[in-house]
Amino acid sequence: MGIRLPSLITSAKHVIKGKSLHGRNQLDVPKGHVAVYVGEMQKKRFVVPISYLSHPSFRVLLNRAEEEFGFNPPMGGLTIPCREDAFIKLASRLQAGSS
Repeated sequence: MGIRLPSLITSAKHVIKGKSLHGRNQLDVPKGHVAVYVGEMQKKRFVVPISYLSHPSFRVLLNRAEEEFGFNPPMGGLTIPCREDAFIKLASRLQAGSS
């Protein structure tokens, strides 16, 4: 099962921003972005452009998250089960490809 998003958001020129899990909520997520929690043991919060969600490489991570967590993620938000460094490399590639 894939996630379908409107294709209205095409700008992805924002750099991902790592944020702490504590003291954050959805109000600090800019329009056109989504917060994701990444990591195997310790989860770190990142804010990424929504356009990343439709990229084939990112979809692989979303499918893995769906298989592992279903629709009940442990952080209460979009949680991606991969190493933080691997996620940062992917997000950097996506950001470089959008400029």
